[in-house]
Amino acid sequence: MRVLLIEDDRDVAEPLRRGLTRHGLDVTWVLTGKAALCTPASDMVLLDLGLPDMDGLDVCRALRAHSDVPIIMISGRDSEIEKVVGLELGADDYLVKPFLIRELIARMRAVHRRHRPGLAEVPGPVPDPGTRATYGRVTIDRRAHRVFLDGAELPLRPKEYALLTFLTGRLGVLVPRETIMTAVWDSNWSGSTKTLDVHVTALRHKLGDALTIECVRGVGFRMVLGPGLHAVSGTERRALPHRGDRQRGRGRRPVGGRSG
Repeated sequence: MRVLLIEDDRDVAEPLRRGLTRHGLDVTWVLTGKAALCTPASDMVLLDLGLPDMDGLDVCRALRAHSDVPIIMISGRDSEIEKVVGLELGADDYLVKPFLIRELIARMRAVHRRHRPGLAEVPGPVPDPGTRATYGRVTIDRRAHRVFLDGAELPLRPKEYALLTFLTGRLGVLVPRETIMTAVWDSNWSGSTKTLDVHVTALRHKLGDALTIECVRGVGFRMVLGPGLHAVSGTERRALPHRGDRQRGRGRRPVGGRSG
């Protein structure tokens, strides 16, 4: 998802941009309203109201004049009248600072679902080169936040999706538990890392033998493909079996074994 962040406070924008990027979002950050109105179209707008060159409400009004892009206002203004005016001008949600990145992500997903009500009715993957990657039998569409196993959509919870995309982005690399927790949950996470084990177990169950999550006790996790498989970006192509597999008479079997 392409996100336009309109925020003039660097102390707010920098950690916010890092947090959104860790969740797999493509963030463009601008500091002024005029710059925002000159920026190419995005999939969602995060709009601060206290901008140096123009009021955020005017930016919202200008965006709504020519676009139905989802807009979430993020502001330190918490009066009821500010919220009402913002929503009346066309904002889809209003979030008061300070807030946790997890809450913002949840609100962004909710707004995105409301803007795409027919998404669940789409019977199969929608081609979108450049935002899709195939890992053996698993295809991830990062822009649409959808995962497909053997061509059928795989239902994943938000954190399961974030964990899957994070590990597939580091295929074959042993990633420390702390690194995963910081990236997938939050840099300020203070709970038990056992929640990571729970999500890994859930992913293993849903992925079956399509992808393997290896555990190195006391260190972290590594995601790997099975023999004869490789990752392909921007296409739905499946990997072919190794030559040795064909010679042993396994060339006609579906790659990766049984379907999950």
